Amino acid sequence: MVEVKITEDIKVGGSNPCFIIAEVGQNHQGDIEIAKKLIKAAKDSGASCVKFQKTCLKEKFTKKYLERTYDNPNSWGKTYEEHKRHLEFNETQYRELFRYAQEIGILFTASAMDMVSFDFLVNIKVPFIKISSGDSNNLLFLKYAASKNVPLIISTGMVDKKAVKTIYDIISAQHKKFCLLHCISAYPVPFEDCNLTVLQDYMKSFDVPVGYSGQELGTAVALGAVALGAKVLEKHITLDKSMKGTDHVCSLTPTEFQQLVRDVRVIEAALGTPIKRVVTSEIPCIDKLQKTLVMGSTKNKGEILYPGDVKIKVAEPKGLNALHFEEVIYKTLVYDKKEDEPLNEGDFC
Repeated sequence: MVEVKITEDIKVGGSNPCFIIAEVGQNHQGDIEIAKKLIKAAKDSGASCVKFQKTCLKEKFTKKYLERTYDNPNSWGKTYEEHKRHLEFNETQYRELFRYAQEIGILFTASAMDMVSFDFLVNIKVPFIKISSGDSNNLLFLKYAASKNVPLIISTGMVDKKAVKTIYDIISAQHKKFCLLHCISAYPVPFEDCNLTVLQDYMKSFDVPVGYSGQELGTAVALGAVALGAKVLEKHITLDKSMKGTDHVCSLTPTEFQQLVRDVRVIEAALGTPIKRVVTSEIPCIDKLQKTLVMGSTKNKGEILYPGDVKIKVAEPKGLNALHFEEVIYKTLVYDKKEDEPLNEGDFC
């Protein structure tokens, strides 16, 4: 099965557990102590990785875009540049957060929002780099990222299947160390827009691991994605959904994220194997309740068993499994048999 190596010990895809990313994004409010609390919450939840966003503003935005007035309840400045600068950690702070994550034992990475940020993340040696849906149409950046030959996880919001095929072709021309995430870029996503069955199409169309990046409310859709085969799952994490910022409403609290991780692992265990068979846990019920073949009336050796002569009941002791009913009818008894007595192999010929 297709898998991607993230570290020496961790692989994504194939028969490996779902790789669960706790997306901090900008829910840290520009406060490094809040960021550390979120890293710790991600670790305590059982998440596989905690993820931030790294941006070089002048590389991602035009000057005019940054200068525009940004006056709303979620703003951290009078202009969009002031707002974004408040929320953007510098390189020293990122290194500090990276070290902290290493100290407590959780993988740390970020979405690279531009080539400068991509190079920085490569330089500090994060295990993989996320490419957000905002760059799903950025062919120059995708080609650049592919050329660096590092593991990538790529969200595919805001584009159609044809564009996703273009993303796949660009990266796979260089390497296959990447995963594609189905994503709908809305905050929050209406449930009817989630279109989780896209995951099945991705699995048929692309020979790389696929997953889901969800911005919808709650955990039900994310769990559905895992049940459908998502091998990577990304959900936002927050300390408090009432905090300032547009992402908090579709984020999970630490307690909710813990429950998500637990439920994902339950679903993975429950998916099991596609082979339908009797399992060990069913044996007590089989012994107690499964029906078997018994005599419907008393008959003597040499008599023929007609349909009314054989009944199907819960019996003690047990007879032949009731599935053998048709094989017994019109056979000749070789022993005398009383009503309700079990029918066993060797009682007829």
